Amino acid sequence: LKLKEISYIHAEGYAAGELKHGPLALVDTEMPIVILAPNDEMLDKLKSNMEEVQARGGELFVFADENSGVVEKDRQHVVQIPAVNEWLAPIIYSVPVQLLSYHVAVLRGTDVDQPRNLAKSVTVE
Repeated sequence: LKLKEISYIHAEGYAAGELKHGPLALVDTEMPIVILAPNDEMLDKLKSNMEEVQARGGELFVFADENSGVVEKDRQHVVQIPAVNEWLAPIIYSVPVQLLSYHVAVLRGTDVDQPRNLAKSVTVE
């Protein structure tokens, strides 16, 4: 969501089990894929998804638990994240994703301090 809000790039998040239900059809050499890879029960499925993306020429940017076994290789860039308790992982992984969103927006020349069409609060109807 933050990537959309401040860089105006269409981006969607998908669970590891949902890749084959549409998103895989969009993968090509021009489609960067950001993956969050904590060392949890879905890691093997996630690694399988990464292979599917690479087979289609996709470029992976992976934020991976330092104990996940995910390594750099052709078209796969890895940022190691410290191993933490599974309850803390969502908080820890949000930091590099927020930084990624910020730097992509800066590179695109958007005003990160005042995104367009963004309300300061959400109204529940």
